[in-house]
Amino acid sequence: MTPGRRGGLSYMVTLRLVDALARLQLEAGRAGYRITLGRAPDELAELVELAGLSEVLGVEPRRQPEQREQPLGVEEERQLPDLPA
Repeated sequence: MTPGRRGGLSYMVTLRLVDALARLQLEAGRAGYRITLGRAPDELAELVELAGLSEVLGVEPRRQPEQREQPLGVEEERQLPDLPA
């Protein structure tokens, strides 16, 4: 595997980081603790998910951005009756 770069992280470094986090979680679990990745960078969270370790490493689910409200419907145009003079 040749090192590549995306988002400032090397692919090999990122894979090593996922491996290190999994090993750290294993040791933490043996001691009765749990690791959670609260605000993991997108690249790391995606790689953890790809490795199938999202639940093991406690990656918080991605929140979807709130969608804007649907545009209001346009009222039909109609001509107003003539006003009495």
